[in-house]
Amino acid sequence: MEILLTASRSKLNAALEIYFASVDGYQVFDPTRDYTPKEREPLDALCDRYMRAYESALKFFRTWEQVREAAPSETHRDLLLRMEKLGFVSSLQAWLVLRDLRNRIAHEYLPGELAKVYATMVGQAAHEFRLLQQKINSIT
Repeated sequence: MEILLTASRSKLNAALEIYFASVDGYQVFDPTRDYTPKEREPLDALCDRYMRAYESALKFFRTWEQVREAAPSETHRDLLLRMEKLGFVSSLQAWLVLRDLRNRIAHEYLPGELAKVYATMVGQAAHEFRLLQQKINSIT
């Protein structure tokens, strides 16, 4: 069973590394400017990589529960609360924001809202994912 956890951690690390590459290359989005499709590619990659990182984190959390906990969480909120108690996430509230961000990515088209989405992805979300990466890499 530990091999499942190791594989899940590796997949999460890979998703985080590519997400951080997009975060590090992020150029501030100007909602008043018309971007060409080519100019939008890095922003689309950032969104895609964010969603992959988020989903990989959830999969890691579920795998952790399967391997190390007595019973799985029944709800998403319960899962995040457990991960908060274990120190994988800084707070339930912060990760509920990340979940909302994941849901908003697919539905935001207004430039002003997109600017907020991108800012959260490279700010709060990147910070939370960096903390998570430190934690998962410190456990044995």
